[in-house]
Amino acid sequence: MPHELVSAYTLVVGEDEDQPSVTVHTTADDAWRALDREIRERCGMRTRPRRAVDADGASRLADAWRAADPESRYWQVTAHRLPIMLPELARPRAVAER
Repeated sequence: MPHELVSAYTLVVGEDEDQPSVTVHTTADDAWRALDREIRERCGMRTRPRRAVDADGASRLADAWRAADPESRYWQVTAHRLPIMLPELARPRAVAER
């Protein structure tokens, strides 16, 4: 069976005593937006306006949150390439030329 590679992004945010928050996202932008939302919620900050959230801004915010207690706070965004098996029925058929 042929394989297709699919991208996935995991976000892990946690503190020492609580269960870590683990989410899976289909795009990097979704993962960075989720990090921004999670840190703002943990800090009691208001949600970000509808402006675009970028990776640099979200990581700076998360780093500042972690700096308050670096021994127990952590966050990580990881990219994955997952092979997905595709049955022959799912593959596009070549059109016969006349």
